Amino acid sequence: MAITVQQIHPVGHLPLVLGVLRRLEVATVIDRLIPPHPAHVLSCGRGVEALVLAILDGDHALYKVGRRLEERGMMALLQPGLTRASLHDYRLGHILDALFGANLNRVFSALALKALEVYSIPTPWLHQDTTTIVLYGAYEDEPKTLGAPRPAYGHSKDGRDDLKQVLLSLGVSGDGGIPLRIGVRDGNRSDSVETPVAIEECLALGLEGVRGIVADSKAYSRRTLGVCLEHKIDLVTLVPRTCAVRQELEAWGRQQPTLPLLVEKPGRTQDEAPRRWHGHSVLRQVAVEYSDGRVAQEALRFVVVHSSQLAQQQTQTYAAAQVKEAEAVADHVRQVHARWFACLPDAEAASAAYEGQGPGHRGRRPRPWRYHAVRYRIVADTRRTRRARRGRPAKMDPPPTESGYRLVVEVAALANPEEDNGWTVLATTVRTEVCGDAAILPAYQDQTTTVEPGLRWIKNPAAISPVWLEKPERIAALAMLTVLGLLVYSIIQRQVRLYLRTHDQQIPGNKGMTATPTAAVVLALFSQVALIQLGMGDQQVEQIYGVQLHHLLLCDALDLDSSWYEGPSAQKNGRGIQTP
Repeated sequence: MAITVQQIHPVGHLPLVLGVLRRLEVATVIDRLIPPHPAHVLSCGRGVEALVLAILDGDHALYKVGRRLEERGMMALLQPGLTRASLHDYRLGHILDALFGANLNRVFSALALKALEVYSIPTPWLHQDTTTIVLYGAYEDEPKTLGAPRPAYGHSKDGRDDLKQVLLSLGVSGDGGIPLRIGVRDGNRSDSVETPVAIEECLALGLEGVRGIVADSKAYSRRTLGVCLEHKIDLVTLVPRTCAVRQELEAWGRQQPTLPLLVEKPGRTQDEAPRRWHGHSVLRQVAVEYSDGRVAQEALRFVVVHSSQLAQQQTQTYAAAQVKEAEAVADHVRQVHARWFACLPDAEAASAAYEGQGPGHRGRRPRPWRYHAVRYRIVADTRRTRRARRGRPAKMDPPPTESGYRLVVEVAALANPEEDNGWTVLATTVRTEVCGDAAILPAYQDQTTTVEPGLRWIKNPAAISPVWLEKPERIAALAMLTVLGLLVYSIIQRQVRLYLRTHDQQIPGNKGMTATPTAAVVLALFSQVALIQLGMGDQQVEQIYGVQLHHLLLCDALDLDSSWYEGPSAQKNGRGIQTP
């Protein structure tokens, strides 16, 4: 009997992702909130599954979703009898509208709480941060729907000030970085205004076992502190360098002979010295603003920390920046020395302009040079000039000269005292007897391993732009689905690492075997898995190719049925393909 290969579908990691979505009962939860219409072939729940699969596959333009999933061989797994025609952009756009109409916070909160229940994820700390999502195209200045985000120009964290944007606010769990709260705001919304609202939304989730909220320096404001003190919310945040209280506390820390050791970690290499963090808590009176607008002075706890690793990094960074700036200063000096001034007022005006004291300069004096002290001095000088008349001059005639002024530049490299490096000041509303300094510092340090990687993933590879979505309501809905994709992505990483650590096993990584793979590594391991359609006479058989033992191990780690990956599957004219 002749066997022919009819079609090859590179399914990759998509059945694994769909298995996690089914464990979380995403379609069931959404269809409960948005009941399906009898006339619709594709319910909102199944449409959300399709969009999340497209997001985690790296291409989620609405008009490409159906074609992409068909190429991947996912139609039968997604819904029996589903065709590419049912996943057209018009229907997917209506699903985004329905999600926004059902209240995105309500929908996502239900899914996040389901994830916490299914995977038994503790939430001792919630980490809060914001980012911007840049948009291409001309969007309306004022959305027609109340509560929709307004795309606007603002401070772009992507460096694209020429594009409109919306602000994405995210709250994740300290264990695994699982997204628990989302907010999509206007593009020109200030972080200091958003943080108190985000904290109140985190409080409204009603999570049990939450110790407090962790945020970066944008959370340090009078209004945020007032909200936390008024509602008795535990907060840990970084104090900005521009605040007078931080400068005063850093000076206090430098005056102390020794500070208690809070955390010690081994060096990143064998030759690197251990990394140590010393610190101590102090109380200071600061201004806070309550909900009624009243401003009062309250005692707040600050943790003054000195890090040996940060001190070394700042010293190296300062030295490198000073060398780089020295080249620019040398070019500037050559340009200044080449200038000639016919009169003293012109030289004084040029010197004042270089020093930032010319006409029109008000307020704080600018600092064009951060690592060098540059001073300008006016000196009288003469220079040769052209003769006033033509012809050969007499041998005894002196050369013609003119009098004027030049600027002499004096440059000195600014010293960087070692004792000034490595200082950090954290503000917290947690009492010392409830949580010591040694627990406050790691809670803030976890910010770099929880919420920040999630925001980087949303920027790339899950970036929404340059998808054209026509309406701000759909932008907000797709942003919510992107965060839902991040939730699945984070669960895969957390559960795989937990399983490998518990069972003392490893899987292939980028550089050999590893027990702490990222979700990107886990998904990349399935790149060789394909669904092959074979023709055997008048029958059509589907065969799974490329499955190895570590693929089945990953299914066990996520508590998924691995029968789909074990293949071969049943004949197509028999029973359908089993959902993972």
